[in-house]
Amino acid sequence: MKKIFILLVCTFLSLTIKAQSFIGAWEMYHTTVLGEKLKSVVIFADGYQVMTTYNIETGRFMGTNGGTWKLDGDTMTEKVEFDTDDPERVGSEVSFKVTNNGTVMTIVGEDMEFKRIDDGTPGELQGAWLMSGRIRDGEEQKRDTSGPRKTMKILSGTRFQWIAYNTETKQFSGTGGGTYSTIDGKYTENIEFLSRDDSRVGVSLSFDYSLVDGKWHHKGLSSTGNPIHEIWSQREK
Repeated sequence: MKKIFILLVCTFLSLTIKAQSFIGAWEMYHTTVLGEKLKSVVIFADGYQVMTTYNIETGRFMGTNGGTWKLDGDTMTEKVEFDTDDPERVGSEVSFKVTNNGTVMTIVGEDMEFKRIDDGTPGELQGAWLMSGRIRDGEEQKRDTSGPRKTMKILSGTRFQWIAYNTETKQFSGTGGGTYSTIDGKYTENIEFLSRDDSRVGVSLSFDYSLVDGKWHHKGLSSTGNPIHEIWSQREK
């Protein structure tokens, strides 16, 4: 009985380590037949992931997709929550073989090899978050995070991306991302792509941030210069 228990524990730890080894951000560079230089970035948080491609010279947004993920041995299964290239994939599950040696992740059978950017550190805000409310005129306006309409932000140790979408209508509303840092209560985003307005690429935005009862309070000026005070809640698996 003791041996069986130890075996189960070892198996659980092995699966956990394998799953956790994907946590963080990964990148791949490629060039189109027209010579356009593109970058694809994948961010894995616990249970959620996003992959985005954009032009590294202009910041022009090319496409994004993501949702939930789980690992069973060397098989990764993703349930699609948004896909700008093929919205009809929303709600479907896709499985594929992956390899990961800690620094390089490869999708087997595809010409896709990603190099690790970070492992989720330092990342005080690392994880998947859902917009759960706003403070306006001193009053909190709560937002239902259980419905199909979502604004999610996924952060690794150094990368961030927000995505607005609806899993019921399969509508995609927008996204933006790049690098970020958290220093002395300041959360700073450096925009590398923005689907709605790529003229904002290269802009750095600094916000006050704090964690209150596990919720992330995000306060400052948006990319359009409007004051915001958002509340984000950690997304559960």
